[in-house]
This record gives sequence, structure tokens and C-alpha cells, in this order.
Amino acid sequence: MADIIVNAQRREGKGKGPARRLRQQGLIPAVVYGRKQEPTHLSVDPAGLLKAIETPHKFNTLLTLKLDGAEKHVLFKDWAVDPVSRKLEHADFLEVSLEEPVKVDVPVVTTGRSPGQAEGGILSLATHEIVLEALPAKIPVRIEVDITNLKIGQSIHVSQLTPPEGCKFKYSTDYVVAFLAVPEKEEVAAPVAAVVAGATPAEGAAAAGAPAAAGAAAGGEAAKKAPEAKGAKK
Repeated sequence: MADIIVNAQRREGKGKGPARRLRQQGLIPAVVYGRKQEPTHLSVDPAGLLKAIETPHKFNTLLTLKLDGAEKHVLFKDWAVDPVSRKLEHADFLEVSLEEPVKVDVPVVTTGRSPGQAEGGILSLATHEIVLEALPAKIPVRIEVDITNLKIGQSIHVSQLTPPEGCKFKYSTDYVVAFLAVPEKEEVAAPVAAVVAGATPAEGAAAAGAPAAAGAAAGGEAAKKAPEAKGAKK
């Protein structure tokens, strides 16, 4: 893996004033912590930092931080953005050792197509990231969850997944990662009785039944009364 370098400068001042002056120079304040050492306060170019993590690993990209002629291996762990402009305003880095595993969140993706989906089942991801432990240079880009055999009403738990080589899943409860929900049944609307124009609901219902009564009655007397009911109220 080629080194992805981020240049940094040590900073002395802390607080809003020095941070504002840094941003006016096109830099942002940052902190490096981890490995049981005191945090190091520094400044970095936000554009250069964002460009450095334009890799498939995104925020799990292993970075080489150059500071005062020395190098540190770090992960970009936390950040703050301006609520209006959405520009990066602060960055936190975690210093790591290439020989020691680190805990990270890795995104989940599904592969294959379940036969239950063809039957109308609704696929849902219960979690979009899985916490795992891996060496910094061995962090996977994603965790693939095969749903080929998933049937309607079934789910896949984290314990059923095989972690990538050299990785360990970290969890305290055997949580659901993906499930195939039962399709919702469409509600059938109840038939609505026709309402005769110009009549109240009760009158309309009675008028709608008049033709049937007229056909069942002997003679034409009932048929003559039906039009009168139809125009009873204007």
C-alpha cells in the first residue's frame, strides 16, 4: 500500500481566536491522540486532507502524517463542520501502530438476490456499519452480506457472518444485520353506495334500491313511485 501523506504544522495557540486566524490562512486546527501519549495540537490543510481520503476506504484510509520531520501513522477519526457552509473546521486523528489491531466501523453491503424479493419481500438493513478489529493496513473496504438464501420473514445476524481474513467482529449482542420483511397486504376499499344527485345520504340509498324493488313487484305501481323519490328534495 502506497503511503498517503498529509502534511501538518505544530500549533501553539488554542481557543477560538487562534483557530479563526488559522482558517483565514486556509488551514484548520487538528489534534493527534492515541497510543497513551499526550495529544499533539497541529494544523492541516482541509482540502489536502479531504483529497487524501478519496479512496475506497474513505475515513478508514491509513494516512502518514508528516510533522516536524517525523512521521506518524494515523486514521482520520473525527471532525467538525460549519453548520452553514458545511466546510471542514476541525479534525481529530488517531495515531496507530501497523503491528497493533485497531477498532473501526466498516460499511455493510448486500450481495446476491433473494428469491423472497421476487415474491414481494422487502429487504432492509438493520445496521449500515459493523464494528471490527483489524491491523490498520488490513482494514477491509466493506463487509459483504450474501442474501441469496434469505427467505421472507428471515434475518441474518452478525454471528452468521464470516469476518474478512485477519479481522474480528466486535459485538456484545448478536444483533440483526439484514432481514426480509413480509410484504404489506393491500387494503381493499369497501364498496360505497351510490348517492343520488340532490338527495341526502339516506334518501340516495333508498333511491338506489328502488329499481330493484320495482322489478320484483307485480305491476308498474312501484316503478312509478321511484322517480318521485328520486326528485323528492331539490
